Amino acid sequence: MMKKESDKGRIPAIPELLAPAGNYEKMVTAIHYGADAVYMGGKQFSLRAKAGNFSDEVMLEAVAYAHAHGVKVYITINILAHNRDFTDLDSYLLSLRNAKVDALIISDPGILLQARKTVPEIPVHLSTQANVTNAWSATFWFEQGVSRLNLARELSLQEFREVRDKVKGELEIFVHGAICISYSGRCMLSNYMTGRDANQGACAHPCRYKYSLIEEKRPGEYFPVEEDERGTYIFNSKDLCLLQGLPELVASGADSLKIEGRMKSIFYVGGVTRIYRAALDYLSTLSVTAWEDSSAIQLPENLAIEIAKTGTRGGTENFFKQVPGGSEMIYTTTRVGIKVEPVAVIRAEGVMPLVEIRNVLETGDAIEYMLPGMDCISLTVLRMETENGEEIIRANPGNRVFLSTDPVLRNGRLNGILRRLKNKA
Repeated sequence: MMKKESDKGRIPAIPELLAPAGNYEKMVTAIHYGADAVYMGGKQFSLRAKAGNFSDEVMLEAVAYAHAHGVKVYITINILAHNRDFTDLDSYLLSLRNAKVDALIISDPGILLQARKTVPEIPVHLSTQANVTNAWSATFWFEQGVSRLNLARELSLQEFREVRDKVKGELEIFVHGAICISYSGRCMLSNYMTGRDANQGACAHPCRYKYSLIEEKRPGEYFPVEEDERGTYIFNSKDLCLLQGLPELVASGADSLKIEGRMKSIFYVGGVTRIYRAALDYLSTLSVTAWEDSSAIQLPENLAIEIAKTGTRGGTENFFKQVPGGSEMIYTTTRVGIKVEPVAVIRAEGVMPLVEIRNVLETGDAIEYMLPGMDCISLTVLRMETENGEEIIRANPGNRVFLSTDPVLRNGRLNGILRRLKNKA
């Protein structure tokens, strides 16, 4: 993992940044903002069945697009399979080989066995659903032909280091996004309450509901389920955020850092990918001396400011440094302090770029263009024209308009996002 050595020490290799691609638009957004690899699901066998996902035809196009931009594509086949799930598995695996995907993400041993027989040339990454929490389990899975392990989210940094020291295969870790109620996502709550099986990709997320009790002899009377003074959320957690822990993770030898969020918006995907890309790029500039004590490395302050703008439930480092308690996990609102909102996505470049509107936009509005990296360009909307050349002063979500701004958006690139402070009525 070490890319450079000197008399004073070594500089660790910068790991892959792996971003979610719930549909084609999210994929191109993740690539635009700096992902090294993306993960996505087909129309079956994926644990995010409610995401847009990819048909066989669109997957061919998506893989070609990613490869043209130097980005790898990993396909989720991570359900906990029943007998019926194997009927179409071989044909699906062969279609993925035809699409030239870079790896398969698998959790079920039966699916792994079939994949190794049917498409042995495609590398297999073990899903976090397999719950690898120790070096002995890691060794077992590598001996089964797996090339990479996405370790359980319940590991501490020290436990990760211990696994890293004992195995030679690739190790991947989640660094950002939602955390499940159960061990790395193996949960039956959704199935019990809604009939939607989380382990088959149809989770209804009941752990994030707000609950009350009804007493049998008092129908219609609701009593709050109180854990403490801050809320009635009995299962759910703040979102994982290991941004500040990146220096230690990189120094410890992580091969890939994974962002959760195939069902999140393109604003989330682009915003979070952009921040972690900037953080990793910053770490890549540090000297050997700085890496002598990775725990002392401080990321630029604006990274934490930007991550707070992406729309989360608040952040927790989960098990990274210690076992989390209620104060670290329970959130008070489904969204914490969202200060910005997306207003448009660039669909064609130019002096007046063609943009697709996501929130109401009016002439005179102050907006920002999110560049890859950490910079933003402040703009004022001067004029908007429809594709038919009609000037308008208000554009609604779904509209496509040519945008004139001050200053002129010369650096606007295809798939770039425009945002604004969330202060409009």
